[in-house]
Amino acid sequence: MLRVAFGIGVLLALVGGTATQGCVAPQDLVSKLLHRLEKSVKKDESPNPSVLLAMNLAGARGTNTQKWLLHALQEEAVKRAHKDMTSGEVALYVLALLSSCQDPRHVHALGQTVNLLRVLQQKTDEEMATLEVSGHPKTTLYSLSLDTLGLCLSGASGYETPSVALAKEVLSPDSHVSVDTRAVAALALACTYDHINLHDVRDLLQKALSTVTNGFLNEQEKQHGMIGNIYSMGLALQALEATVKFYAPRKWNCAQAFSVVYSHDYRQPMAIAQVLPALVGRSYMEAADLDCASTTLHLPLSLSPELSTTEVLRAPITVHYSITNNLRGTPFSYTTTVQVPGGSTLLTVLQKAEKQNPQTFSFQTEQTSWGPMVVSIHGLAANSDDRTYWQFLSAGDPLSEGVGSYKPRDGEHIQAVFSTY
Repeated sequence: MLRVAFGIGVLLALVGGTATQGCVAPQDLVSKLLHRLEKSVKKDESPNPSVLLAMNLAGARGTNTQKWLLHALQEEAVKRAHKDMTSGEVALYVLALLSSCQDPRHVHALGQTVNLLRVLQQKTDEEMATLEVSGHPKTTLYSLSLDTLGLCLSGASGYETPSVALAKEVLSPDSHVSVDTRAVAALALACTYDHINLHDVRDLLQKALSTVTNGFLNEQEKQHGMIGNIYSMGLALQALEATVKFYAPRKWNCAQAFSVVYSHDYRQPMAIAQVLPALVGRSYMEAADLDCASTTLHLPLSLSPELSTTEVLRAPITVHYSITNNLRGTPFSYTTTVQVPGGSTLLTVLQKAEKQNPQTFSFQTEQTSWGPMVVSIHGLAANSDDRTYWQFLSAGDPLSEGVGSYKPRDGEHIQAVFSTY
């Protein structure tokens, strides 16, 4: 694992003056989140472009971690861009490279060169082709929003048509678009608005951006600072910071929203990567505008001390766990009860259930940037072609964290339901 001590005072001196309406997080909080983000980077795991993007936007350049991440991303892009990367992954790679002042048209590593923008254009075209035929993109609207933002910030072609589609989607009364997706769509639409001259399109984008941003402000007022849930706050804050002119003259109570973020102890790397730019007054919109020469830090690099912890024995808790399928093949529904140590994650519950009854509660996971994702239970696998997945709920409400982060309470009933999106 790479370890570097950050000069946080220097970082905030470099980036702290850009915040909208005067909201910048305290230095100690930014320091803590940067440290956690840096500790999450491991040489034996795939690099996360969102982590590099967040570090660059926060001004954490010239560190061993930042340099290793950039190199690892370049190698990963060369190896996977033409194989199994989704459009959203490619878009995040493009944004991370732009924020590192690297040209995504010429990504060179391992003796090979790949034009990542061309790959992104091709994959965006595939998303749009599926959208036109079936009414939804090949993957998700979230990915399509990232694609559009990546193409727009890169100065490439092909972002205008997706922008129109996204604007119509967020304006549709029948559309139920998540906070995360609306936030990234807002960033993409704002970029397009600044780069397009067609009056009809600009009017459509302005209407969509006003709808999204005022919707966020309304939700924040109703929920005392919260927009969506704690894990959607990062992208929502980025969107509101980058789109002031679309909800003006209305004022944003950023202090109220920031106080919600301050009250949560972010530990999931992807969540930190999304909230950190907002806490220093920046957004993904600025990925291509960073002055790498002036913000590169030449700080003395020193290894951070390893923090040893003493494991505390916790009293066991009881968790009820159900799996249900009414979508594909023979319907099934099974329930079990397991005991795990207090503070255990949901993944531990699934592992205990499988150990007790492997024929019924077997499951498989895939590693994602948000941690492990359950892709199969009881032999029934999720499928992107028919847009199915395993959704986890408690008391009928979807969990806001993944199985590797969520910690069930004593007596809680967790349901895994095979669903469509």
